[in-house]
Amino acid sequence: MAVFPAVLDASVLFNRPVTDTLLRAVEYGLYRVHWSQLILDETTKNLIKRRRMNEAQAVHLQEELSKAFPEAMVSVPDKLIEQMTNDLGDRHVTAAAVVAQAQVIVTFNLDHFKSKDLEPWNLEAQHPDVFLSHLFDLAPQLFLQIIKEQSEDLTDLSVPDLLKKLESHVPNFASQIRTLE
Repeated sequence: MAVFPAVLDASVLFNRPVTDTLLRAVEYGLYRVHWSQLILDETTKNLIKRRRMNEAQAVHLQEELSKAFPEAMVSVPDKLIEQMTNDLGDRHVTAAAVVAQAQVIVTFNLDHFKSKDLEPWNLEAQHPDVFLSHLFDLAPQLFLQIIKEQSEDLTDLSVPDLLKKLESHVPNFASQIRTLE
């Protein structure tokens, strides 16, 4: 199975259950994850603002992501960001994908990544539901195992409860997992 690179946008990293599933798929070698410092900073800024995470927790999160996925970080030159034509606030994400030689940007904000802006760079933006569904098609039984492990690692959260949480963000993927239960 070919392991291809993908960039996770802050909108995805902000969503804990989906992020957990996506990062477990990386650990099993289903794809290579990438992000930039700007993406991590945007994620933690939003977690502090919207989820009331404190500064120490935000720093800890970034440290843990860096330790767990040291190969994920890419350095993005400002000049490359300036060349991007997609939504101004997310040009750094597209530039990170170019540096990582990614094929896919995984994002909930598809409007910020129009095809016309990504095609020159051979990139595609995918909703996490589409991305996870494609990964599921590659290894259905492995994904069932991933979901079971994720449920076991979360205190008092059964597989059906986890799928219910995921369903609100990635309904097709959750439905695919249910077909294997």
